[in-house]
Amino acid sequence: MSSIVDSWRSGTRRSQQLLLALMTLGVVATTALSLVDYDLFPLPGYFVWLVLGLLLLRFRELTALALLVVASGTITRLDEGDVVGGRVSGVVMLVLATVLVLYASSRQRSGLPGPLSEALLADLRERLNAQGRVPPLPDGWSCETAMLSANDVGYAGDFMVADLDAEARRLDLVLVDVVGKGVKAAPSALLLAGALGGMVGALRGPALFDAANDFLLRQDERYTEETFATAVHVSIDLDDGDYTIHSAGHPPALRWQPDDGEWVVDNARGLALGVLPHPDLEASCGVLEPGQALMFYTDGVVESRSGDIEDGIRWLQDTAAEAIGRGHAGVARRVVRQVARGDDDRAVLVLSRAATS
Repeated sequence: MSSIVDSWRSGTRRSQQLLLALMTLGVVATTALSLVDYDLFPLPGYFVWLVLGLLLLRFRELTALALLVVASGTITRLDEGDVVGGRVSGVVMLVLATVLVLYASSRQRSGLPGPLSEALLADLRERLNAQGRVPPLPDGWSCETAMLSANDVGYAGDFMVADLDAEARRLDLVLVDVVGKGVKAAPSALLLAGALGGMVGALRGPALFDAANDFLLRQDERYTEETFATAVHVSIDLDDGDYTIHSAGHPPALRWQPDDGEWVVDNARGLALGVLPHPDLEASCGVLEPGQALMFYTDGVVESRSGDIEDGIRWLQDTAAEAIGRGHAGVARRVVRQVARGDDDRAVLVLSRAATS
């Protein structure tokens, strides 16, 4: 049984033909039942077959089923002997529903039934999220993220890519914000996430961003206006805390100074990716001491229509200081919850080093 389900999930022609055959038998059986006694299976019951076909069948198989359903519904009505008034209108409604169902199926650009298309999108989203899952870190280190897509649709242009070299004890994190919001930005985000996922760790700093920049510039001209992105990359040695931050048009990172009780703005700067060849990047370096933390975020956290980004960064500094005062664990989630709901994706990444006793 599981093999049949897996075959249907992959959309194979054989599985579609098998489903069509089973549903054809079902339509024939219910039609015979209706001819024996119309009350046992009235005309509205045929709409159920149309809905099932839309959910389970591809367009070609659905067309065959729809023709059979219309023919069966018409025969059932004619057999009743009364072909005027409500009976004719019932057949007309069945025909109109069939046209709508076929139109909806023809608009499935994936060529798969709706549930399969949704499963495909969900799988792509999981793959996108999987690249941002940070492997277990050595004792004394923690990393957490919190992301919300625009309008809570589940697909976003913000994503993270992580790589941990266990032997070298080096962690690489990249937070990216692809231009666009929610579902519109998701395809570009998925493409770039796949490219960065294959490069991070092997390439670092300017080399990583140069490769990502070239990748975006090579995209189809039809999508040129929608293929630039901002990104921030941190590479940190988990033994001594030495780190290097490169930013490509991204909002500045923040560094928690527990002695001063404040988040300090980092000075890494650079041009967004996908705009010009070889973007200029100005890196920042430092050492993350015990008790300190680094925060990275996307512009949806600090930008608003009522204020500029500088005001947003000051708000974030105050909000994050209050959030980390309750402990390092859960800081990212507490910050994101304080961000006013808007029409942009929001993401916060916090890398912390535990204070020594």
